[in-house]
Amino acid sequence: MAVFTRGFGGRAREQDDRLPPGQFLTEDFPVLSAGPTPRIDTAEWEFQIRTETGETHRWDWAAMQALQQDDITRDIHCVTRWTKLGTSWQGVSLDTLFAEIESGYDFVMAHSYGGYTTNVPLDDLLDGKAWIATGFDGEPLAAEHGGPARLLIPHLYFWKSAKWIRGLVMQQDDEPGFWEQNGYHAYGDPWLEQRYS
Repeated sequence: MAVFTRGFGGRAREQDDRLPPGQFLTEDFPVLSAGPTPRIDTAEWEFQIRTETGETHRWDWAAMQALQQDDITRDIHCVTRWTKLGTSWQGVSLDTLFAEIESGYDFVMAHSYGGYTTNVPLDDLLDGKAWIATGFDGEPLAAEHGGPARLLIPHLYFWKSAKWIRGLVMQQDDEPGFWEQNGYHAYGDPWLEQRYS
């Protein structure tokens, strides 16, 4: 007969509550990329948001670092079925970046250095849901994890948190990005197991 302590049972329930269906826990931070890792010097890095009128808002590295930096602790979930709990990030909220931007469009296409794209509804970037992350675990974000800066949308599968982010383009329609064109789900909710289209 197996004997379990109350502490063991409670810990397992807590982990189960934070683990979406079909996922397994990992202590590692796996590196998965569609191509080679771009190496972007912060002196050359720029992030921009372009609206439907063609108006482009730009931030270089110094301007991004001068904005309010948030400490973010969130669970992350990869479509390849791993989940890492309680990850710690530093970055700028998309609410801050969109504060002075007006758009009538409801979707964005995220663009990365290296050519990667992914589509996201604007509502999933606002109200404290997404950041431009420049740090992980108190250190500058490593290139293999998307540094110097990546999009961080922890409530969606992690392919939506585009590495090596360089900009967002407002879109009227929810057009598919790179992985979405190749069979991944248009939205990617891990709790609904929206892995593939």
